[in-house]
Amino acid sequence: MRRTGAHGERESMGDTQDERTGPAGGDRAARVAAMQRAERARARRRKVALIAVPTVLVLGAGAGIAAVIVAQPDPPSLEAVQAFEYTGGQHTQEAVQYAEAPPVGGEHAPVWLNCGIYDAPVANENAVHSLEHGAVWITYAPDLPAEQVQELTETVQGRDYTLLSPYEGLPSPIVLSAWNHQLTVERADDPRIGAFLSEYVQGAQTPEPGALCSNGVGTPTG
Repeated sequence: MRRTGAHGERESMGDTQDERTGPAGGDRAARVAAMQRAERARARRRKVALIAVPTVLVLGAGAGIAAVIVAQPDPPSLEAVQAFEYTGGQHTQEAVQYAEAPPVGGEHAPVWLNCGIYDAPVANENAVHSLEHGAVWITYAPDLPAEQVQELTETVQGRDYTLLSPYEGLPSPIVLSAWNHQLTVERADDPRIGAFLSEYVQGAQTPEPGALCSNGVGTPTG
């Protein structure tokens, strides 16, 4: 039944139910509530993801660092290095008969040998003066295979306070000498070569640290 209101408007009796409580309104409210619940669930997932991802990255980075640490080999041992006791500052113009071949200290020429690569033997007396200044002298047997000589050359190339030269009568194919220290090795790829250079180039054994290894005598080829 319909009736006309005071202003002529017609209203349907029984058809005017609140949208929030009526059948249609109830469906809409249920859909809104469901969407709100879904949004809250998505927000929770996003929050969890924001926490979880950095945690995974940190854990992953930690595991990677641990793996690198575990994978790193032990540094080469220098236990085989022989030690001597010579005092620096003893200059002589005379030829010196050294106890070691090559020498690791003792009397030496007043002028040092310029550091670098030499294709022919050099004077002991000048090389020893370079050792006094903190140089490492790598000597090799003249019959060392060419590929090994090349590897030694690449090791020394561009390094400060380093000498390379052939040497007759070595006790092993390659000998590394610093002031009061010496190491014999068989091959140019021995990892102790790099360790010796790191330890003794301008190392604690140097009688005159910081003294020049240039402006002396000798013309290196590299």
